[in-house]
This record gives sequence, structure tokens and C-alpha cells, in this order.
Amino acid sequence: MISLEHINAAYQTKTGTLPVLSNIDIQVPEGETCALIGPSGCGKSTLLKIAAGILTNVQGSVFFRGEPLDPAKHVIGFMPQNYGLLPWRRVRDNILLGWRIKRGNDTKDRFVWQELISRLGLEKLLDRYPGELSGGQQQRVGLARVFYLRPDLLLMDEPFSALDAITREEMQDVFLELWRVYGVTTLLVTHQPEEAVLLGRRITVLSPRPASVVKIIDNPLFARPDMRRQPLFLTVENELRQALLSARNSA
Repeated sequence: MISLEHINAAYQTKTGTLPVLSNIDIQVPEGETCALIGPSGCGKSTLLKIAAGILTNVQGSVFFRGEPLDPAKHVIGFMPQNYGLLPWRRVRDNILLGWRIKRGNDTKDRFVWQELISRLGLEKLLDRYPGELSGGQQQRVGLARVFYLRPDLLLMDEPFSALDAITREEMQDVFLELWRVYGVTTLLVTHQPEEAVLLGRRITVLSPRPASVVKIIDNPLFARPDMRRQPLFLTVENELRQALLSARNSA
């Protein structure tokens, strides 16, 4: 599992120290997903960067599989809000970029490549540039890149927030399909309760800044077929909304 233990973080500003995270403890079991949700600006993205090993000047510890997280040793897939695609590289090269940086060679795993490209419907897009793609197509390329890397840990920062409602639902389903196949441990940030219920087996609710964990919801609906149509879906979503409201009001 990944375990974030007693995480405290602050930023230095012109007017002094700005606390961002306060004594955060989060555990995500191997092969599971955890959705992080809380008010805008509470520190969700900061927490994700700490989990990625990008921000290290913090108090607390991050462990992966029982040892300190080491980006040089562990393969970490990171998907930012803007998908992180290089506009001057074709789709094929964008997908392979993470593999080449981390694995250090150009030799593709042909079986995984063909399966992933086929699942994501990218066969006819490989020679295009990101600017020639729709938002949903760019999202598929971003997913192809992080899943082709075959990461030990996948971190996603509001990956579907820029998409329209219909495309967002489609890409949520695509993500779940890929997760069922590859089973990668995933920590994702979202600001939408519905998305948290759809994508998180465990949902961690954060308070306003400085963020602390106010509630952890074990999601009984996760990965069930037709989750959106399950009678229990609204119950879990309402529980989550109430936890968010309580956290905001108690700040």
C-alpha cells in the first residue's frame, strides 16, 4: 500500500508561513483507489505532489510497500489536470514519453501496446498532434501514457474536470475499465462528489485549509456494474455531500 503518515506542509509567502496540510494520515491498499475530495484550495493537489515525491520539504513520511517512497525506484504515473501532453510531439511519442524516461529505452512491449491502443480507440490518432484532438481524445492519450508506463502507483489530479458532462462520464468509465485490467494503486483528486463515488473505493474527505482528514468513507458501490443506476448511489453521494458541508461549516 501507499501510506502517508502525519503529513504537515506549509508555504512561505511574502507575509509569512501559510499552513496547507495538518497531520494527514491516509492509507491506500495495494491495487485499490482512493478519491481525495475537499473545498477548493484546501491542499489536495499539494498532497498529491507529496505522494509523488515532487514536494519533499514537508513534515511526515510517505511509505510505499513498507519502505520510504523513492521516485527513482518506484514507478509513479502522474496525470495533471491538463493531461501533460507535449504539443510538438505526435500522439505516439506522447504515449511513449514516460516509458522512455523511466525505462530508459525505446523497446515497446508490443502486446501491452496493442491492447492499450485498441482499448482506447487510438489506432487512427497515433500520427496526430495533441492540438488536432478533442478534449476526450487528449484524455485518452493521457490515460494511455500513464497506463502504458505500468506504474506501481497512479496519481491523478482532477483528470476529467475540463471535459463536458457527457465526455466526462465516458472517460470515467474508460478509466474504470483500464483499472479493472491493470489494477494499479490509485490516488486521485476530485472536486465532484459524484465522481468520488464512481472512482473511489475509499473516499477521503478533507477540511478547508489547513486540510485535515475529517472522514473516510468505504464505498460499497465501487466497481459495480451500472453504478450510477444503483439505488444506493444517491445514498453514498448524499453521505459524502453532508460530510463536505459539515467540514466547511466547522472550519
